[in-house]
Amino acid sequence: MKPFYYILIASFILISGCSKKDNNSGVPLVNVNIYINSSNPEFINLNAVGGWIYVVGGSRGIIVYKSSNNEFKAYDRHCTYDSGNSCALVSVEMSNISAKDDCCGSKFLITDGSVTQGPANLPLKQYRTSFDGSVLHIFN
Repeated sequence: MKPFYYILIASFILISGCSKKDNNSGVPLVNVNIYINSSNPEFINLNAVGGWIYVVGGSRGIIVYKSSNNEFKAYDRHCTYDSGNSCALVSVEMSNISAKDDCCGSKFLITDGSVTQGPANLPLKQYRTSFDGSVLHIFN
């Protein structure tokens, strides 16, 4: 009986040791490497601080938000709550500072991705950005 007990314990340690959770539970890890020319009329909303747009990319699209003259935030639109649900999609609300997943009701600030209303308890998945004054690069 002892060998079975040790195998069971070893199996549990192996399984629990291999399980890695990322910061945004369940949101798929996808390659993001997007360039946006800020002078392109399609992206005119990014010319003013507080402006935002949607771009194709990430898991379910990306929200790009201009937080200051030279800084941008980029968040995956994939809700961090019940991310396996095909309905988990975050959209910017009319306030232009919060985003909501109509499926679960979670709300997030687009200024920093934080949760303002559950059931989600993890922030939106954020991508890195760099801006050279005319071209915005969104990447991971």
